[in-house]
Amino acid sequence: MAVRTATATWTGTLKEGTGALDFGAQHLGYNFVSRFEGSTDTNPEELMAAAHAGCYSMALNAALERAGTPATSVVTTAKVHLTKGDAGFSISQIDLETVAEVPGIDPAKFQEMAEATKTGCIISKALSAVPMTLTATLK
Repeated sequence: MAVRTATATWTGTLKEGTGALDFGAQHLGYNFVSRFEGSTDTNPEELMAAAHAGCYSMALNAALERAGTPATSVVTTAKVHLTKGDAGFSISQIDLETVAEVPGIDPAKFQEMAEATKTGCIISKALSAVPMTLTATLK
């Protein structure tokens, strides 16, 4: 099976330092502000959200196709919550929001398949220790 690789480099102190994330053809910068305060640079949690949204959309699309009701489109947004608690920072929750256009599917069947995909996609399985919510809308 495939092995995917990414490299992170950090130089300097925590608050004044800078980092670089390299994967595929991407080279993205990140820093303290982008991670904990917000800026236009990326951060690990944002990349986790992108990976989860991408995996979920593909997995739901595949499940719908296997069921004989292929989707015209599946658009998913993942929101990864970074929270500071007594023990430090943690990822406290992930909210998935998906909107799918699926001609001819029964709305109850769509909801059932969307929920099954929430726990069944590869990234969801890897992140199963984190509470997840799902809002699935049939267009």
